[in-house]
Amino acid sequence: MRAYLDWNATTPLRDEVKAAMREGMEISGNPSSVHTEGRAAKMALEAAREQVATALGAEGADVIFTSGTTEAAAMVLAGKLVHCAPVEHSAIKAWCEHDLAVDHDGIVTVTDPANSTLQIANNETGVMQALPAGLASSDLTQAFGKVPFAFNWLDITAGFVSAHKLGGPKGIGALILKKGTDIQALIRGGGQEQGRRGGTENLIGILGFAAAATAAQRDLEAGLWDQVAAHRDALEARLLAASPGSRIAGKGAKRLPNTTCLLTSGWKGETQVMQMDLAGFAISAGSACSSGKVRASGTLQAMGFDDKEAQSAIRISISPALGEDQMNRFADAWETAYGRWRERNG
Repeated sequence: MRAYLDWNATTPLRDEVKAAMREGMEISGNPSSVHTEGRAAKMALEAAREQVATALGAEGADVIFTSGTTEAAAMVLAGKLVHCAPVEHSAIKAWCEHDLAVDHDGIVTVTDPANSTLQIANNETGVMQALPAGLASSDLTQAFGKVPFAFNWLDITAGFVSAHKLGGPKGIGALILKKGTDIQALIRGGGQEQGRRGGTENLIGILGFAAAATAAQRDLEAGLWDQVAAHRDALEARLLAASPGSRIAGKGAKRLPNTTCLLTSGWKGETQVMQMDLAGFAISAGSACSSGKVRASGTLQAMGFDDKEAQSAIRISISPALGEDQMNRFADAWETAYGRWRERNG
């Protein structure tokens, strides 16, 4: 039986999300139409917006639905001089100067918050940042649904999120803005989404997003991610005991409860991914957006790891659905593969 340990790349659809999307398929109206069917669609859209705002602790802020974090970031960052660190996701780095300092634990120093963007949590290492007051924007994607935070507590102007990281559908996300923040629309047209994003809204995806956000907040409040952290810590202890030369990136920093970035210098991460896949386990060698590219992780290089170490990285990102038995089976498979690699490489 296969086990999915690549939660930071994307997540399976929750049952309540599927149900919400099926209900959305029965709504025939366009939210911009003024007739009965259109008003029904508009009511569903605005109810979903409220759900997402509540889950994010963003009551009173502007929630603008987008195709995901990549688009949300572009809406805020395009055409501006913004500082970021080289540990940011490529969707953020595409628009920024990569000039913020990073230490060996992956912690970023921000010197000009009003003109900088900083993620709450890194997708490869799980390393979490303390956001400075007055920060211009933050990629909230990996933290949303895994750790408690509220947009309204963060003292940031803009935040970016994607639904598929918390059990929602792919291709839908949101830009969260402090009330009254002015941005130029990238997609212009009929004035949808408060004039910030033209085009008929993806109502089915939005309803799925709202259901996922509500369910994720419920799981967080129920303590499910505390259990995940315990499983992750036990797994790390076992893997490090089996391979004393391995290292965990960001181990000295606060991290997401589900994320392990393991480096075993000389053993290519892509090779490990294939071996674990054949053994029935889905893991990754870094960000899903950069998989298949034969180069060392820029995040790990920025943290001071050399190319040989960075190219050996694997990311194991687990979920509340994984139990102790599955974690032990993965550890067994990895240890077996590691033993074979050690025999071949002395």
